[in-house]
Amino acid sequence: VQLQASGGGLVHPGGSLRLSCATSGSMFGINAMGWYRQAPGQQRELVAGITVGGSTNYADSVKGRFAISRDNAAIYLRMNSLKPEDTAVYSCYAELYSGTYWGQGTQVTVSS
Repeated sequence: VQLQASGGGLVHPGGSLRLSCATSGSMFGINAMGWYRQAPGQQRELVAGITVGGSTNYADSVKGRFAISRDNAAIYLRMNSLKPEDTAVYSCYAELYSGTYWGQGTQVTVSS
């Protein structure tokens, strides 16, 4: 299983970005997918997750601003009203019966 994240970049405060995570390989036994982020000097934080049944969960800090969605073997993270504190490397993951798989991160920088 391989995951490929994309869509990061530099955006002004209040702006929007859409991250994508494409997958390849067998996704048999998938339970959930989602996004983590890690800012310099900080612990990794779960941003959003979505189960195979479509249930979603979000970090309190992004509720109402971010939206996770799924389309077959890909997931997306729509990020609105971005704040400087959202600056981090965002990584996608997939939880399967066989284990948890990670994609490489994509940098999101929110700065004026």
